[in-house]
Amino acid sequence: MTESILNSAILLTLLGIVSALILYVVSKKFYVYENPLISEVEDLLPAANCAGCGFPGCRSFAEKLVNTDDISDLFCPVGGNEVMKLVSDTLGKEVAEKDPTVAVVRCQGSCDVRPKTTEYQGPRSCAISALIYSGETDCQYGCLGDGDCVDACKFDAMYMDETTGLPVVITDKCTSCGMCVDACPRDIIEMRPKHKRDLKIFVGCLNEEKGGIAKRACSVACIGCSKCLDVCPKEAIVIENNLAYIDPAYCTLCRKCVPVCPTHSIIETNFPPRKEKKAEAKVTAKVESIKPQNDA
Repeated sequence: MTESILNSAILLTLLGIVSALILYVVSKKFYVYENPLISEVEDLLPAANCAGCGFPGCRSFAEKLVNTDDISDLFCPVGGNEVMKLVSDTLGKEVAEKDPTVAVVRCQGSCDVRPKTTEYQGPRSCAISALIYSGETDCQYGCLGDGDCVDACKFDAMYMDETTGLPVVITDKCTSCGMCVDACPRDIIEMRPKHKRDLKIFVGCLNEEKGGIAKRACSVACIGCSKCLDVCPKEAIVIENNLAYIDPAYCTLCRKCVPVCPTHSIIETNFPPRKEKKAEAKVTAKVESIKPQNDA
């Protein structure tokens, strides 16, 4: 009995040794070398794993940065220029600085300007709504209002406004990761340059219907009248498919297009109040000076 137990123990020991030797040989034969710089670069990245860089996670992006000679086209939108500068110093490779951007909701079709014509009873999801029907209003291009973009944002930089039924971007929290852009089935969210004081001018409409039809669906819809195009001094505005678009690459934020829009579909944010024209100011002053005399 004792001898059989001893033999079993010896056999198991030998099997363990043989297995260990096999595992050792296999590990050496199939060993894959990993550049230690990958982990070093990964530690510099914000660990958001948002895919804003175009890769599924920070680890894969770090691998691309380390294994690519020219990284000038690679950029981490969450970390921005500061993080990319650290990556450049670590790898000894040049990176291109990029102007910061921020998410912009290109729809202002709130409940008071875009009345509901149907009532949806299904699951509250923009993705599902876009697949099975055109929306609760006559505008087939505007926001569906179910908040898929808000749910996709990992940085709490968006919320749904209960009054308007539209998503709102919190500029200071937006990291420009682009997850809200990908989540929107109507493509109404766009990344635009984040100027000082968050100054922006853009067309808050995507309706490509002809003017009359678009206006009936939403009172602030772009009707493609070209008035903004005519006054733009920098040729930053184009009209395609009955819809105006302001190209941020050419727009100088002069605001000449804003007051000429008959439907107020051009949005300007964080600008100071417009100065009253001198002629209008003189007339106003003259009327105010006459009023007391007339009352007397």
